[in-house]
Order: sequence, then structure tokens, then C-alpha cells
Amino acid sequence: MRDFSASPREMVASLWRHRSLVGLMIQREVVGRYRGSYLGILWSFFHPLLMLLIYTFVFSVVFKARWTGGSDSKSEFALVLFAGLMVFNLFAECVNRAPGLVIANVNYVKKVVFPLEVLPWVVLGSALIHTAISLAVWLGVYTVFFGWPPVTVFLSPIVLIPLIFFVMGISWFFSALGVYLRDLSQMTGILTTVLMFLSPIFYPASSLPENFRVLIYFNPLTPEIETMRDVLYWGRFSHPGAWILFLVVSVIVAWLGFAWFQKTRKGFSDAL
Repeated sequence: MRDFSASPREMVASLWRHRSLVGLMIQREVVGRYRGSYLGILWSFFHPLLMLLIYTFVFSVVFKARWTGGSDSKSEFALVLFAGLMVFNLFAECVNRAPGLVIANVNYVKKVVFPLEVLPWVVLGSALIHTAISLAVWLGVYTVFFGWPPVTVFLSPIVLIPLIFFVMGISWFFSALGVYLRDLSQMTGILTTVLMFLSPIFYPASSLPENFRVLIYFNPLTPEIETMRDVLYWGRFSHPGAWILFLVVSVIVAWLGFAWFQKTRKGFSDAL
């Protein structure tokens, strides 16, 4: 039986080696999502814009929520909220799809030459495209209400690097485990819903009591959400040390997830 390398080098080398295949599959993934609809990929613009309006109405008008240190502007609330929501949506889309990823591509499992380890990269690539579209909507709304955004917006792709590694580690782990544990897809849906409300998306972490504030920083999404919010809206990059720490942890998580996937993939054919 063929052995699959689980080294950190192979984790990156596999993506580079199969970059053309990954690019084609991402394109097919994005186009296929809107095939048959009248508006096509324009839905990618309308969806974040609609969600931005809904969340603004519910939280700033109905619940009259405000950001600490911010103004009473509803547009400000919407933009600060949506900056954090973009990070969560990227995480949730990849993690929720991971358990069924190998199961949905059984035909690839039977092909010895197909690099199954690139499937999570395809989902991540599709999610990143939708994140980029959401960011474009965010920048458009910000420009309309407040003028040119701060120059720190150019740091937003850098901010996402630790999240990308973290998401890939979880995706590799869940996509392999999902082959053997079919209930995992139901569990991840509940997990991401709970995590959404335990992340500082709809509220700043500073608004929590001190004893709960410590707990929320154990949430791996907290530093990403707050850093993205800082560079997009507040025009600062406040905690580079936390970003570096999360990057190191995320690279380790990515490698562990990749190693698990490579070690367990030999049994995929039998389990399916």
C-alpha cells in the first residue's frame, strides 16, 4: 500500500505541485455554486450587502447596541460588526464543509493518483474569493459613508494568514475523521453556531466582565476578529505579538491536521 508523506514540507509542496489542478477546481466550485441562477456570481455581492443591512437593523436599531469608544452611528456599527463577521464566515464555511468533503468525492478516493489532500485547499480558495467579495462590499460602504478607508486596510490579507493555516488544519482533521464518523457533520454545524455567539462579533471583548473576558481569549477566532476589525476600521495594528503567537500555533495545527489526514487516508476506500 502506498505511503503518504506527512512532513511539514509536503504540506506546502503538495499545494505547489498541484496548483493548476487546485486553481481549476476552485474555478469550478465558484461557478458551479451559481450555475442556473439569473444573477450568477452577483449573488456573492448581494448576500453580504443584505446581511450587513439585516445585522445593522437588528443590533443597532432593535437592541440599540454600540461599540465601546465608538459613536452612535448605525453605519459605524454595521461596518465594525461585518469586519468580524467576514472572519467568522471564512472559518465556518470551511469547517462546516470539511466532514463531508471526502465523502462527497468518492470517485476521487478510488483514483490512486488523485491528491485527496488538496480538497480542503479548494474549499478554502472558494471561501477566500467570497471573503474578498465581502471585503469589496465593506470597502464600498465605508467609502460612501466615511470617505477613504485607513491605509491599514492593506494589512487585511496579512491578518488572515494565521487563520488560513488554522482553518486548513481543522479541515484536514475533520475531512479525514468525517469518513469514519458520519455524525461529525451535524456536530460541526452546532459547534460553529455556538462559536459565533462566543466570539466578539456582535460585541467587543472589552464589554465582558473580567472573569469572562479571560475565557473569550481562549477562543482562537478572537485575536483574528479583533485584529481584522482594528486594521479595517480603527486604523491600527494593536497586538502584533498576539498575531505572531497565533501564527505559530496555527502552523502547528495545520501540520497536525495534515499529518492526521495523510496517516488515515489509507482506510478511506474501505470505509466508503
